[in-house]
Amino acid sequence: MTTTARQATEHSLACSPATVALQSATFRAMGCEMTLWLGADTATAEVQLAAARAFIDRAEACLSRFRPESELSHLNARSGETVRVSPLLYQVVQLALAGARRAQGLYDPSVLAALEAAGYDRAFADGLDTEAPPSLVPLPQADWRDIGLDPTSGSIALPPNLTIDLGGVAKAWTAECVADQLAPYGPCLVDAGGDIALRGAAPGLPGWPIGVADPRRPEGDLAWLLLRERAVATSGVDYRRWQRGGISQHHLIDPRTRCPARTDLLSATIIAAEAAEANVHAVATLVLGAQDGLGYLGAQEGVEGLLVCQSGELLPTRGFPLYVYAWGA
Repeated sequence: MTTTARQATEHSLACSPATVALQSATFRAMGCEMTLWLGADTATAEVQLAAARAFIDRAEACLSRFRPESELSHLNARSGETVRVSPLLYQVVQLALAGARRAQGLYDPSVLAALEAAGYDRAFADGLDTEAPPSLVPLPQADWRDIGLDPTSGSIALPPNLTIDLGGVAKAWTAECVADQLAPYGPCLVDAGGDIALRGAAPGLPGWPIGVADPRRPEGDLAWLLLRERAVATSGVDYRRWQRGGISQHHLIDPRTRCPARTDLLSATIIAAEAAEANVHAVATLVLGAQDGLGYLGAQEGVEGLLVCQSGELLPTRGFPLYVYAWGA
């Protein structure tokens, strides 16, 4: 499930007294649909949106675990060694490890082996269903805490047989970088498959309108948010699902069991200062489940969320309604 920034923005701007043109670009990258919005004249927007897409392509070429030639794939292939990496890869790995510390290990970038054992060993678009049962993965001898970073040399040391997946954090980081890149030219919003970074406000509006899609009926919205200088991310177990030997699997691994999380939640939409932070908290909340997830979010400063239970119940945090300008039907 993703937050439907594009539909919400199109609907709201059609009714707004905007005096600045809003240009957009939509394309697939990093395994999801990307939508970029920029409040600028057409000529400026064309140049800057093209430059933003080029940056996204470079980020994907570096950070994708599904590309054998990517820098991340080369790093994983050399686990057990100390590898000097590009500033881009170093920064995203550093961000992922900071997220793991923030979430007390409930988000863990070192679960790649468990993801592959569950069947997520190729791009989702290639189809993951198979008659083979899930593989058994022994609990690792090392985890994210054992990954070494050397800022002086710009090198990373993965413990032997430990590999990493940067997934949603990589998308969220990319969204924030693109928003920074576009912001000097006008208000902007970057939606990387539900990891959303924004700067300023939509023309003619006090913020950016963002719809929170309903995981039970994706054509509908649970709520319409109005955000300014915040970020939002949605994660869920409703979309990236597949069958492995007749057993339903999904992509959110519980680091404590190294198996797809057994959760009573369908999705979590999180508002935070930055998209990567929101993404990490969304994953941690889903792993914990409804009640423990609400307690976890309540302990995070400046973080609000909306949880959708498997039962259909909606659980907003105390401050989440402050960002809502309309609830869905």
